[in-house]
Amino acid sequence: MLRTIVISVLMLVSAIALADSGIAMEPVVVKAGEDGRLRTGQGAIWHDTSGTAKLEAAQRALADGAFHPLKSAGSTGLQKGSYWSYFALRNSAPKAVTLHLEYVDHQLIQLQAYARPAVSMAGFAEIADLSMGAPFSARPVFHNRFVVPVSLGAGETLEFLVRFDSEEVGFVFPSMRIWAPEELSKSHTGETAILAFLFGGIALISLFSLIVGVTTGESSFFAYFVYGISKIVAWGTIMGFTHQYVLRSEFHWSYMSATGAVSILCGVMFDRLFLQTRKYTPRLDYILILMMLNASVLLLSALFQIKEVALLSITFALLLYPASTFIALVRWRQGSSEAAVFALGWTLLLAGLFYQALRDLGYVEHNLVNYYLPPLSSFIEMVTIMAAMGIKLRRVRLQGLESERQYRRHLERSKVELEGLVRARTEELEKAKQQAEQEARTDPLTGIRNRRSFLAEAALGIKRAQRKGEPVSLLMFDIDHFKAINDSHGHGVGDEALRLFSQTIQKKIRETDVFGRLGGEEFALLIIETKPDSLHTAERLRDNITQVSLDCPGGRVQFTSSIGVAHSEPGDTLEKLLRQADQALYRAKERGRNMVVEYRVEDQPEGIAGSSVAGLEPAESIDAEPKPEPA
Repeated sequence: MLRTIVISVLMLVSAIALADSGIAMEPVVVKAGEDGRLRTGQGAIWHDTSGTAKLEAAQRALADGAFHPLKSAGSTGLQKGSYWSYFALRNSAPKAVTLHLEYVDHQLIQLQAYARPAVSMAGFAEIADLSMGAPFSARPVFHNRFVVPVSLGAGETLEFLVRFDSEEVGFVFPSMRIWAPEELSKSHTGETAILAFLFGGIALISLFSLIVGVTTGESSFFAYFVYGISKIVAWGTIMGFTHQYVLRSEFHWSYMSATGAVSILCGVMFDRLFLQTRKYTPRLDYILILMMLNASVLLLSALFQIKEVALLSITFALLLYPASTFIALVRWRQGSSEAAVFALGWTLLLAGLFYQALRDLGYVEHNLVNYYLPPLSSFIEMVTIMAAMGIKLRRVRLQGLESERQYRRHLERSKVELEGLVRARTEELEKAKQQAEQEARTDPLTGIRNRRSFLAEAALGIKRAQRKGEPVSLLMFDIDHFKAINDSHGHGVGDEALRLFSQTIQKKIRETDVFGRLGGEEFALLIIETKPDSLHTAERLRDNITQVSLDCPGGRVQFTSSIGVAHSEPGDTLEKLLRQADQALYRAKERGRNMVVEYRVEDQPEGIAGSSVAGLEPAESIDAEPKPEPA
């Protein structure tokens, strides 16, 4: 009672404090079909300079009026600590809607989201805890950026507190785009396609450089090939796609700095070779050597995870980048025509990076266009410098116009062939991957989930249901007298009985239910239903099984199934539910089979309470202790 009063007072005080601080309390009105145009989170921001504040501290700050509108165009700038954002969403639709709140940028170490109903007297409850270092499979939405799924009932208003943490020091964009799940999926597919196009273009240019390098023996072409590949790795890692598709389990922010350092180092090495600074501008060459040393410091700071040094090194690298354009202009004045094209390409890259710096510092609003501007400018830079290298190639080889045209036609044919090869190989790898993933999850005999897949999906389903406060029940099936079917009619008929049993259950359950074969004639089904409904479902399935028959040379085979049912309590694990359902199944067999038995604590045999099925050895030994087979 006292806690309820305290929470109510805090809510009232926070509302008054927000009103006094000039922060609009009007919630953002949302509806089904949101396309990401709505953004929220910047109207009430609190900077936790220590970076260690928990939810209670944020609520106190909210009550004390410490939340204020973000003063910049979108970024907090390079700051220490973490940021908290407060906002509210109101569902204007006449029915419940599910939305995805997407963090607008990729350079964030951790995001924690809390929510509470606007009319509730309860405190905020955690709805998401996303971390860059966590396995990618732990994310509730398959996306390279952090996404928080939320559901709002018809006319419901939810208040949110979101914590943005970049660890120690970094840039934060305390803003969330609001999407309908299908619209976010479409946007993500489009973004991935655009990046695949850009990366594919850079890869092709790099391959062309390698071919030219092999043909001419010119070292700058080999350096350009390495530089191009390093760009793909760096941008793929920085923008989160390496974590999404490659390093799904063990990812760290230092990988972004490390790949960026390698890309900078390769780029400066290429600049020296292409512009021939050591020979024609020896004094200016020292600037490029300094840039290489700084990139090495950045790489070392990333490897040893010294974030502040890494940020300083990156900043220093960006400040030195214009030096390459200046040196290229000096080489152009010395008579190198390709250096002018190089200067143009490098300037285009600088423009993209400079605009990104303005965005990171909060001078320019964050949007999808300038979000992808740096990799786009890198692609344009690669294309432009490739043109400069073509000019250099013509000058070096001293060939006539006709020879040059023939060579370009040859490159065009190679381009088409390489695109075809890359496309064909990509399709083959994708098909092989899909087939391997399907085989790893599927029981080869029945076509349903195998033991490993069921355990993984069921454990995830229990956690999701417990987080939402939904009831969970586990049904364990055993085909009665299955050994007699095998002995009387052969294993072929037994296998067909297993398939027919699985098909019967599969047709009668929902797509959201988790059904799988544990081994032998034992099956399990996880459903999100109340106790009475789950028992009704079990009885319905048992009755459906009794109506199944199988024609075989030895006559018609009809079989039944015993079902044990266990219900989840708060904090229960899949291991415990499996043990309880198995004990209930044993009771069903003991009482005569072809029946549904619900697990009850008083029915638990002595010596079973401390048993464990974790690890979950073969299905035949799923009980903690061997039990005699009832007649």
